[in-house]
Amino acid sequence: MTEVKPIESWLTDMDGVLVHEERAIPGAGEFIAKLQASGRKFLVLTNNSIFTPRDLHARLLAGGIDVPEHAIWTSALATAQFLNDQRAGGTAYVIGEAGLTTALHEVGYVLTERDPDYVVLGETRTYSFEAITRAIRLIADGARFIATNPDPTGPSAEGPLPATGSVAALITRATGVAPYFVGKPNPLMMRSALNQIEAHSETTVMIGDRMDTDVISGLEAGLRTILVLTGSTGSHEVDRFPYRPTRIVDSIADVVPLI
Repeated sequence: MTEVKPIESWLTDMDGVLVHEERAIPGAGEFIAKLQASGRKFLVLTNNSIFTPRDLHARLLAGGIDVPEHAIWTSALATAQFLNDQRAGGTAYVIGEAGLTTALHEVGYVLTERDPDYVVLGETRTYSFEAITRAIRLIADGARFIATNPDPTGPSAEGPLPATGSVAALITRATGVAPYFVGKPNPLMMRSALNQIEAHSETTVMIGDRMDTDVISGLEAGLRTILVLTGSTGSHEVDRFPYRPTRIVDSIADVVPLI
């Protein structure tokens, strides 16, 4: 990290960087504590739209990582902000959980099954065939299709679970309409996060565990990037991509001295 401009702000992914299946990764608590002690602006990002920032604060705290609610930015919050910017006071049919429905309510959206402006697809623990069928019919009737993120699967103790990207593909196949994905790797997610903490891309670093979401979205938003090898992308896979992170480290513990 030898660029001319000093690092003033930090963005970091959550799963695979700070936690793994809800267990803190060694060094994660120290990383957040040092950021807070230094006064540096930071946000923890996640494509997961299930939980509210309050939920995530409690879940992280249980693992020894004390992240304030205001320092958590989810794809649900980014989606709600995007829709409010596009069509303030609109209506939406939502497939998702509290993280998404709460975010939409807070920007003044009305959730309805009757002629909504948007169908908004997020993650849920139990995708309903009835809800998916309703979404397909509403999109066929002209509702605009938005999805919180393109992740095809999510983690669980038993193995991978189908996530937003997989269900979006099903709906697209049925309707011929592709969604607009708000979350990573869309650089819109990065830009909205930067705006939240009034940070500049040239002095901000993005930390992630995935080359195909975290690193590419950080790169396209003009940020320096750090890949940690505690999540999805292994060291042997990095050279397969046509772009590289600014730095590769074993884990978040190796980032602590850089603050």
